[in-house]
Amino acid sequence: QLSLDPSGPEWDCPLGSKDLEDEGPWGGGSGLPPTGCFPGSWRQDVGLDCKGSPEGTEARAWTVYYYSLLQSCLQQAGLPETQDRSQAPRTGCPGAEVTLCILGSPSTFLPVLLEGGVQSPGNMLLCLSPAWLMKVPAPGQPGEAALLVSKAVSFHPGGLTFLDDFVPPRRATYFLAGLGLGPSRGREAAELARDLTCPTGASAELARLLEDRLLTRQLLAQQGGVAVPATLAFTYKPPGLLRGGDSSPGLRLVELSGKEGQETLVKEEVEAFLRSEALGDVLQVAVKLSGWRWRGRQALRLHPRAELGAVVNTVLALLEKLEEEESVLVEAVYPPVQLPCSDGPSPGPGLAVRICAVVCRTQGDRPLLSKVVCGVGRGDRPLRHHNSLPRTLEVALAQCGLGEEAQVAAVRQRVKAAAEAALTAMLALEAGLSAEQRGGRRAHTDFLGVDFALKAAGGMLTPVALELNGGLCLEACGALEGLWAAPRLAPAADEAAAAPLVETMLRRSARCLMEGKQLLVVGAGGVSKKFVWEAARDYGLQLHLVESDPNHFASQLVQTFIHFDMTEHRRDEENARLLAELVRARGLKLDGCFSYWDDCLVLTALLCQELGLPCSPPAAMRLAKKKSLTQLHLLRHHGPPWPAPSLHAVPCCPLESEADVERAVHQVPLPGVMKLEFGAGAVGVRLVEDAPQCHEHFSRITRDLQGEADHPGIGLGWGNAMLLMEFVEGTEHDVDLVLFGGRLLAAFVSDNGPTRLPGFTETAACMPTGLAPEQEAQMVQAAFRCCLGCGLLDGVFNVELKLTGAGPRLIEINPRMGGFYLRDWILELYGVDLLLAAVMVACGLRPALPTRPRARGHLVGVMCLVSQHLQALSSTASRETLQALHDRGLLRLNLLEEALVPGEYEEPYCSVACAGSSPTEARLRLLGLCQGLGIDGPSYPVAHFLSHFK
Repeated sequence: QLSLDPSGPEWDCPLGSKDLEDEGPWGGGSGLPPTGCFPGSWRQDVGLDCKGSPEGTEARAWTVYYYSLLQSCLQQAGLPETQDRSQAPRTGCPGAEVTLCILGSPSTFLPVLLEGGVQSPGNMLLCLSPAWLMKVPAPGQPGEAALLVSKAVSFHPGGLTFLDDFVPPRRATYFLAGLGLGPSRGREAAELARDLTCPTGASAELARLLEDRLLTRQLLAQQGGVAVPATLAFTYKPPGLLRGGDSSPGLRLVELSGKEGQETLVKEEVEAFLRSEALGDVLQVAVKLSGWRWRGRQALRLHPRAELGAVVNTVLALLEKLEEEESVLVEAVYPPVQLPCSDGPSPGPGLAVRICAVVCRTQGDRPLLSKVVCGVGRGDRPLRHHNSLPRTLEVALAQCGLGEEAQVAAVRQRVKAAAEAALTAMLALEAGLSAEQRGGRRAHTDFLGVDFALKAAGGMLTPVALELNGGLCLEACGALEGLWAAPRLAPAADEAAAAPLVETMLRRSARCLMEGKQLLVVGAGGVSKKFVWEAARDYGLQLHLVESDPNHFASQLVQTFIHFDMTEHRRDEENARLLAELVRARGLKLDGCFSYWDDCLVLTALLCQELGLPCSPPAAMRLAKKKSLTQLHLLRHHGPPWPAPSLHAVPCCPLESEADVERAVHQVPLPGVMKLEFGAGAVGVRLVEDAPQCHEHFSRITRDLQGEADHPGIGLGWGNAMLLMEFVEGTEHDVDLVLFGGRLLAAFVSDNGPTRLPGFTETAACMPTGLAPEQEAQMVQAAFRCCLGCGLLDGVFNVELKLTGAGPRLIEINPRMGGFYLRDWILELYGVDLLLAAVMVACGLRPALPTRPRARGHLVGVMCLVSQHLQALSSTASRETLQALHDRGLLRLNLLEEALVPGEYEEPYCSVACAGSSPTEARLRLLGLCQGLGIDGPSYPVAHFLSHFK
């Protein structure tokens, strides 16, 4: 069986019956699935056979069983039957597409499969048989294999499913197997998951650790600080990972030298345990077996705490069944939580609550509680999976008499902390294992189910971790979400339990697809782009750099360094031809070419054209690069389709001479904004209120900023032409977009604080946006339409807009990923790396991005300027101080400049931000920090700059 066993029932077993090791999860030993389980009217004549991999009778029976189980699950969820299109095989682009593959029980993994169909349509595949998969040796990676999918059920939005054949087979970029017991299929699944080149979310080796209750309890108590049941464990030849000794006052481990002749020792230990204070007011204990073999077919006996003889006899009987590295546990059974009820005490045994929590590994190996569901049952019977209906924590606690909102919130917070601590402890254990111990170098635990009981002590309810599991809690969450499938019932408001897991699958798939890719980077940028080189090493990218500065620090961090003077951008077409010749002469086999540096974007597009590599057209890059050209082009773009980009453009006039200025002040309504046509970082941008101010500012810029040497890195290599555009009132926002093939894949909106007029240097920012959902959608669509209107179809783009009373108005398009702190913040809040998305697009690969990324908190930040903060940045807010606070998690630092050099035309030195569960919390933390560090002051009123974020 694949994963029926982990979701199979536990039951009380009469000791002395036939050895449980020989029993299947349904009480039979034939190895065949149960029959007649699924009443339904779906088609039976579907193509379940996989060409070239015939199945035997037993294996075929299981494949048919799982197909019927899938149809039954879809039926109950109100979703259409799977369509068989295996007679017309999918061709696809093998090796160039995300392929998320699950081998397991449809009932266990249905939440993941449906969510995957939404987040990555057609790329979430369910294999109902190991025969639908095959491993092939990976060239250049000894001992590892690629996993190919020949047949699968593919999932699409709306719950649509198709039975597909793939010719040629698709190469998996992520594999998750349900690793249950079973005579053959469990072993086949385990073997398929071992030593793969693609990321895997489970392995038999990791599952064995997860299912060892004694090991996980010791780990949670020692490493995670998580409460576990008071437990006495008798272990026979424990594994090396199970360290001897007691991990906590309530966890006693007794190592046995043998399975026989232990009567005296067992009696002494059990008697001491039953009398110990660790049991508190517990009246019952459970005796059970712990170890991989007993997963899903548990021997369990409940005994009153006072019955010493019965407990001892049960322990001795179970000791006979032990093999090496297995244990017999005697553990506390916590009584039903007795809570005050408005109707007085209820008769009978009371209600017991079992809490299931799903926690997922997210960006940066951080745990995130995804969903909590509960089971409620009689307090005098064991409460386990599948013998109670799932319900929310609020409903379950209310049934037990706890309905006060603050108390329920406190319980939820404790469950969250304990569940996330459990995954943290497991990941720490995993990090210390070798690749062989994990089942492969790419095998990692990506999600965890944690079962809790509630223990009442000192007037407080404490979650006590009973066990960890790989699929039971996930299935329970899916069942709760399925309650909303019936017609006319409103959908559940919260996020799907599997959403963070699918995001992790996509993130790891992207890494898999990009590892080893050869990329040419045009322009290295400054200190604010140091993250590129660190990320490239982390992702396994092979970078080749073209850069004007022969001594740039990045020249030592790449595979190939090409020194080439690119500073004169009026010669970009000629330089692109020369660079293409240099690339060919060096024999570079490139998968893509990209740039994140403003000056080099047009050159990069021209170079891609020369080399035949993916990129937006050079004409589109030229349109976006010159600010007046962008606006004037969009103003002429009236559509259809409607709404047209012209709705968002702002009247403007290009300025190259004093005569142009004179003409512009009569064409553009004043007040207006004057800026450099090719500028960056808001350098030289100024509010002008009348004609004399326009002439004065034009003369100043023409005199002070003539070429690249006057202010490197802001676009003066393109010249110092200017423009005058109408000043529009409203709040300023950034929209960072990912486009592929002209389709919008992701968008992230942030808010900016008021600037220090008459200048426009950024002061503060907040992410995610505080705009109403409709306004946020307007901003995203305006940014998207403006990019399409300029012909920008493929890439990561940063669009600056203002939200006015009449809707979004375009400030400018930056045809590269957002600068300053934006990539870092988006990665931190959403787990999406714009750099990785950009390099995937550059290689012609659709970025593996979640459809609905949700922020995991809020960030609010302020910019520090040398002109305003030189004293603080040299003392109370020195770089070393800020870095130390960043390392302690008290603030988020993004360094934008290396040196503290004041100047008339300046860019921010750094961004300092604070996180919070709400914008208010983050804002107040930041304000207090800025006051303490000396960043706040009369000439730089941080409270005012943060006022937009209330």
